[in-house]
Amino acid sequence: MGLFNFWKKSGKKVAGGGDAAPSAEALKKEVADLGLDTKGAEITVDGDKVTVSGGTLSAEEREKVILAVGNVEGVAEVEAAEADDAVFHTVEKGDTLSAIAKKTLGSANRYPEIFEANKPMLTHPDKIYPGQVLRIPGGKSA
Repeated sequence: MGLFNFWKKSGKKVAGGGDAAPSAEALKKEVADLGLDTKGAEITVDGDKVTVSGGTLSAEEREKVILAVGNVEGVAEVEAAEADDAVFHTVEKGDTLSAIAKKTLGSANRYPEIFEANKPMLTHPDKIYPGQVLRIPGGKSA
């Protein structure tokens, strides 16, 4: 099992949110609204911790579901089976996709890879915010 930390007071506001974690139903709706398929994976909420388990998700699909639910206000942790090899980066104040690409992939010019790896959660390369967690495809933790 992989356990991933998120900034509880940062992220998309959905039903619930704030200091209280959103319901499992609200998180499932958020995943569906992003056009992601859980392929039978179960999403459960216990306090501010969300668990993603089961289903027939590929590693990339599972990582996107983790990010979709983790980057919601009120969620502090996401636990998921089969996600131990995931490489994520938490955006800090002043970060850009180019700077993150240079730090994690070795070249600022590789920022489109990070942008593509985080669609549909990202809609524009300049629309990232502190506390947001991003997938780093084939990268290293920074």
